[in-house]
Amino acid sequence: MTGGYGCFNIHDLREAARRRLPRGIFEFVDRGAEDELALAGDIAAFASVKLLPRVLRDVSRADPSTASLLGGPAAFPLAVAPTGGAGIVWHHGDLHLARAAAAAGVPFTVSSASTMEVEEICAAGGRLWFQLYLWEDRALSMAVVDRARAAGCEALIVTLDIAVAPNREYNQRNGFVSPFRLRPGNAVDILSHPRWFAGVMLRYMAGGGLPVQANLPKALRHVVTRRAAPGARFRGDSLTWDEVARMRDTWPGKFVLKGMLRPDDAERAVALGADAVIVSNHGGRSLDCALPTLTALPAVVAAVAGRAEVMVDSGVRRGSDIAKALALGASGVLVGRAPLYGLARGGEAGVAHALGLLKSEFVRVMGLCGARDISELDAGLLAPR
Repeated sequence: MTGGYGCFNIHDLREAARRRLPRGIFEFVDRGAEDELALAGDIAAFASVKLLPRVLRDVSRADPSTASLLGGPAAFPLAVAPTGGAGIVWHHGDLHLARAAAAAGVPFTVSSASTMEVEEICAAGGRLWFQLYLWEDRALSMAVVDRARAAGCEALIVTLDIAVAPNREYNQRNGFVSPFRLRPGNAVDILSHPRWFAGVMLRYMAGGGLPVQANLPKALRHVVTRRAAPGARFRGDSLTWDEVARMRDTWPGKFVLKGMLRPDDAERAVALGADAVIVSNHGGRSLDCALPTLTALPAVVAAVAGRAEVMVDSGVRRGSDIAKALALGASGVLVGRAPLYGLARGGEAGVAHALGLLKSEFVRVMGLCGARDISELDAGLLAPR
């Protein structure tokens, strides 16, 4: 993979996104919570893991594909994570993400917070998962889950690590809050990025209006400049294991719990019937003093003991990070920010470039480690700490 757009790695794409997006939107995508200790910790945890490569092995046909990512195939062990802000990064950004993931042969996770209806996104094809945030009115949430299943989503991912609203002070500083209001600071920010304004906001306005919470009933949908109606606000502070168990009983496909850091929680998830858990701290965007996900991963893998799949997100920036996660016992990773950086730079083509960069780096690391397929990315490659 060469450097499309002059971007040779995910860091380059991040810088391109920073230049193109208004500051408020870029920081919403890019930053963490409070002092951003969890965000930095996730990245540092990956950097701290060192590998001991095997040599003199024929890696001329190294195969990065997997047949076991949530029970199905993937071109390499990665899925695109749910990101609710894609529609403000690029016009109909969720669809661009889904199309690029399908073309790359990796699963795409539809967010319940998307600004496009789940059926519109699922039209992209490919392997589709659906991520659920719960609205105050649970009936609204379960109605969307039913629609996701009918539209072709094979897995339901319930996000657990954001029970209450996190503290992201930069959003308040940038005026990027709900409901959104134009004021001198953010108006200047928006108007100083004319390519984004013309390519995103003006296109929405020309098509009938500003982005909305598209998966609510039409009577409850609200644009970013208005407060959500009663019952249509995301609220997870009353979610319990019993309610999650009822979801498991009613969902016929793969069932995944996202936001695990504790081994005892992972054990309980398996006992409840989860097919997989995702070790996640919400990309460092929730509890700022949370343990780095890669640090938490081995204990969760040990607790699950092969009874369910274990995936990990938060902090993946290089193909080598994917290899390290697999060596520590994960079946794959989810990435959120990296595809969004590509989306900001070039829509579907930019997302394809981001995924291509990660795949080419991963294949290169496989070869340099002497791994002929992903089964050989095992604990034997880990250098002692």
